[in-house]
Amino acid sequence: MEVCYQLPVLPLDRPVPKHVLSRRGAISFSSSSSLFGAPDPKQLSQRRGAISYDSSDQTALYIRMLGDVRVRSRAGFEPERRGSHPYLCVDFRILHSRPDPTVSTSSRKVRRLLSFQRYLSSSRIFRGVPPQNPLHILDDDYTGQAKCMLEKIGSWNFNIFLFDRLTNGNSLVTLTFHLFNHYGLIELFQLDMVKLRRFLVMVQEDYHSQNPYHNAVHAADVTQAMYCYLQEPKLSKSLTSCDILLGLLAAATHDLDHPGINQPFLIKTNHYLAALYRNTSVLENHHWRSAVGLLRESGLFSHLPAEDSLKIETQLGSLILATDISRQNEYLSKFREHLDNEDLCLTDAGHRHFALQMALKCADICNPCRPWELSKQWSEKVTEEFFHQGDIEKKYKLEVSPLCDSQTNTIGNIQIGFMTYVAEPLFAEWARFSDTRLSRTMLGHLGLNKASWSGMLQEPAGGADEGAQEAADAPAEDSDSKVLPQGSKES
Repeated sequence: MEVCYQLPVLPLDRPVPKHVLSRRGAISFSSSSSLFGAPDPKQLSQRRGAISYDSSDQTALYIRMLGDVRVRSRAGFEPERRGSHPYLCVDFRILHSRPDPTVSTSSRKVRRLLSFQRYLSSSRIFRGVPPQNPLHILDDDYTGQAKCMLEKIGSWNFNIFLFDRLTNGNSLVTLTFHLFNHYGLIELFQLDMVKLRRFLVMVQEDYHSQNPYHNAVHAADVTQAMYCYLQEPKLSKSLTSCDILLGLLAAATHDLDHPGINQPFLIKTNHYLAALYRNTSVLENHHWRSAVGLLRESGLFSHLPAEDSLKIETQLGSLILATDISRQNEYLSKFREHLDNEDLCLTDAGHRHFALQMALKCADICNPCRPWELSKQWSEKVTEEFFHQGDIEKKYKLEVSPLCDSQTNTIGNIQIGFMTYVAEPLFAEWARFSDTRLSRTMLGHLGLNKASWSGMLQEPAGGADEGAQEAADAPAEDSDSKVLPQGSKES
């Protein structure tokens, strides 16, 4: 029996529904920034806390706290993008971009959750073409390949970019749902599968796909790395089901609704989020509160006693706040002290939670420890995001943030500095804590990748890729491989 998917034709200029405007309780903010002028009170109430952005060409851009970016011109307001959380994270990448009036925002939202097969069918419907018989072979083929990849989800060589393509951009939803099922968390916590799916879809939607680095694919990559760490003998034998639940949730939501710019930028532009969180772990607090908002909206833990769900939210915040890179030395010193004193006891709930914090910190910045072909892609993406922020700062005559000036920095020197002063100290201590083949493999890749970037900086332009190619051609190692990569630390 063949099933035809009948989708409603969505109007191109449909207004935002009232239930969306009240979603998660929008709050009005005002800003005293020179960049963000105070809107008219009447207009402010109509736009639920919009913030005006005055540019040099006198075009005022208004950004809804619900994420609905609208450009005010003589033609009126035009929809650009809608996020789902009331606290606005400005995506400066699209401030001056005009939407394609021929494509409806609603249709784009619908398409995102469709498989390849249903996307083709729905696109015909949107264009007014009569539906044809679906070709199931395309869906089956891609779904089958994605399932094959999930069988090797514990491999350190897991290619999240390929997996994201095979799942049609739904890598975070697919991977996290698989891990919840793998650990039996759905049954243990009596989770409603529909609510869980809805929660994961909303999480994925609230990541900004326009961000080159801080997007849903990064969240999926961190979640996969977190799973690898949870499988390590020291943790797998000690962690409770609640610990695992928190670890996976924190990994999936740790950069939720990231704006693609850093905390110093928010502070120096007097952004309302900086004022709200008093210039302390601004983005991390926002990620945590955004995650809590989605948990409550989806009702994922509504069946649990109030004190239990509140405890989960609090511990989730503790994990996400640990990813603040400005507190790196604080956590690293504490971790080193525990290892020196040999007093990290994983039978203690507090010590287990601290181990989870360190695991999440490692998962968040593990890109330099991946095989070269994966690590290089992530390096290019994060540098692109840095440089875009620098371009914005130059455009509005702000002091350019460190590492964000494309004229004085290169991908290579940024990566070498990050590996030397941030990644190497952290992963060296993690290897002391968990002296396993995976830890030695990560250190091996870290050394190879650092050498590759150094070689690319030293060699002339014509042969700049030679060292990188050698590293790419070197055999990549799984966490369960018997052969360590060259440069790894022998046990």
